[in-house]
Amino acid sequence: MNINILVRPILTEKSYAQAKNQNVYTFEVNSGANKKQIEKAVETKFDVEVTKVRVVNRLGKKKTFGAKRTMGKRSNTKKSFVTLKSGQKIDIFEMK
Repeated sequence: MNINILVRPILTEKSYAQAKNQNVYTFEVNSGANKKQIEKAVETKFDVEVTKVRVVNRLGKKKTFGAKRTMGKRSNTKKSFVTLKSGQKIDIFEMK
């Protein structure tokens, strides 16, 4: 199956703190991806060793749009928390 597993890294203050203190990195992932696929994608893309993967499905918020105040909904997303082996890191999460 040739799909893009990792959509983007989630770079927030909380994710930077988790990366620094707990060695946990946060990614938005494809909604059809499972834990094994996420683990393999992170290991091959960043050349690190993954010890644990946690996944959260986030429901999209209901919002009102436009002058007529029509109801709409943001899309659902899937977020993954990836724990790396001690001593390893991913450079995009490092503060410069």
